[in-house]
Amino acid sequence: CDSSIVADPDALPVEARRKKGAPAIYKVTDVYGRPGADLGVENLRGSGTIAGETAKAYRDVVTLTVVVGRSVGIGAYLVRLGHRTIQRRANSPIILTGYLALNKLLGQAVYNSNDQLGGPSIMFPNGVSHLVAGDHLDAVAKCLKWLSYVPAKRGAPLPVTTPADPVDRLVDWRPSPNTPYDPRHLLAGSSLKDAPPQNIVNGVKDIAASSSSPENNAFVPGFFDRDSLTETLAGWAKTVVVGRARLGGIPVGFIVTENRTAEAQHPADPADPSSSETFTNQAGQVWFPDSAHKTAQAIADFDAEDLPLFIFANWRGFSGGQRDMFDEILKFGAQIVDRLVEFKKPVFVYIPPLAELRGGAWVVVDPTINSDVMEMYAADEARGGVLEPQGLVEIKFREKELKAMMHRLDDTLKSLDAALTEARSDADSGREAALRSKVDAREKILLPVYTSVAVHFADLHDTPGRMKHVGVVRRVVEWKHARSFFYRRLQRRLLEFEKRDQLVAASRGLLTKATASQELQGALQDDDDDDDDDDDDDDDKSPRVENKKRRRGDHDKRAVVVADRGNDSKSTRSSTSSGSTPLSTSRSRRSPSPRSARAPASS
Repeated sequence: CDSSIVADPDALPVEARRKKGAPAIYKVTDVYGRPGADLGVENLRGSGTIAGETAKAYRDVVTLTVVVGRSVGIGAYLVRLGHRTIQRRANSPIILTGYLALNKLLGQAVYNSNDQLGGPSIMFPNGVSHLVAGDHLDAVAKCLKWLSYVPAKRGAPLPVTTPADPVDRLVDWRPSPNTPYDPRHLLAGSSLKDAPPQNIVNGVKDIAASSSSPENNAFVPGFFDRDSLTETLAGWAKTVVVGRARLGGIPVGFIVTENRTAEAQHPADPADPSSSETFTNQAGQVWFPDSAHKTAQAIADFDAEDLPLFIFANWRGFSGGQRDMFDEILKFGAQIVDRLVEFKKPVFVYIPPLAELRGGAWVVVDPTINSDVMEMYAADEARGGVLEPQGLVEIKFREKELKAMMHRLDDTLKSLDAALTEARSDADSGREAALRSKVDAREKILLPVYTSVAVHFADLHDTPGRMKHVGVVRRVVEWKHARSFFYRRLQRRLLEFEKRDQLVAASRGLLTKATASQELQGALQDDDDDDDDDDDDDDDKSPRVENKKRRRGDHDKRAVVVADRGNDSKSTRSSTSSGSTPLSTSRSRRSPSPRSARAPASS
């Protein structure tokens, strides 16, 4: 106890004071400890302070934890609060309580080591650890490679490197119809022996013929720079693949759909004798609770790292079974939207060739979620719609409607219908029954043909051409040219974001990032976003072109000039629409192409 309190009996608690005439007996009620010893709850308060600061740091800087030893209690929480984790494979558990303490609590030797509780076999499949390293050196190497994608500080330029292969090269790796493939090959390429037969048909055979290496070792390039792709969270939620890569030397984050069936593992708990290890098959092209959570987490990480994002969308929807609804698929699906709303760098949603984006899966990545940063494109053989064609036909074009069409179009059925009508008018039941049998036989022959035609007709409503016509995608980008197109588009958007920030700073509060982006897009005419020349727009009444004409009209009505002279900011503003604060340089209806035009720069 504090000696000053003991020396003064009147300062002691009432129950500890001596009674009149009684011997001097003192009762110890509290042990304060030596000042600064941090023995109890003050230690926990310090841990809470560290936890709060780590959580704040994740939003302010790039936090990355390399676990090469035991992390216990608050140490384990700090690993998770930092989000990005590299864990050494052996003797580096991330645990809340040691296995000996748990065994004592359970009253028997259930666990054999801490690795059973928080080793890589637990933390890698559940998404706590992003990468697993073999030893200290490997962990440091993975850490440095990760940091090579990240700017030196928040808001700094991206660390662009010299690309390993030409920006204008074609994307030769291409999936084959109705053939599952590894989506990593789509982005990183693969050797010829791992490429689908379609690649050989497309002329990649010539690559092997011109290579000095054996034919089956020739490389078929994918979308990103060769050897630049680094996947993270590979052990968790395997129906989605996330990571970082480079496009023309520019670091980006990526999310791509796994189109093959994946297996989810649920280990048995030694503390529960009735439990057993289970494996669950998860279909490709579908978001499950874990993969939706993984997608949202990856988007948040890329946003915190100031990385542009490419989403290669190939989802048919969300899994909505009872177990998935119980496992919070709605919560994690909504988190995808939450993270995209907050995203600050360019986001490109691209539907690759032979891929499809449908229903709720389209909704959560639609560019209107954050139109200031998001853009959507589609490959020449992509598809997008509410339902798949077969499902749409079952709802909108049922067998009854198909048979009615047969009787309207097929000459044989029309003649049989006429004869059947005549037989009914003559009350000839025998002839009527014979004719009805012929009609049924004819309908049975034609039904598969008409069903196939109906499915194809429904599929024609999901084509990239229609997506472009109604304005839900900005452009149809052929897959083999996607690398060069998106490299230049990414450069353009990064420059646009840079100038936007300069305009916002120069406007001294007159402009927001949203309004500055709108005016910059108006000042730099987006000729490269259209397949056809502007002269063709005069006769085109599609929603996309009508919106384009309306935007041009709105832009030509307003002009604002912001100049920064020394410490003063001078703004001159004119607008025909009330309540708006637009900023642009005046321009004619015809302007140079975006590659030669320059954004209005502030001083």
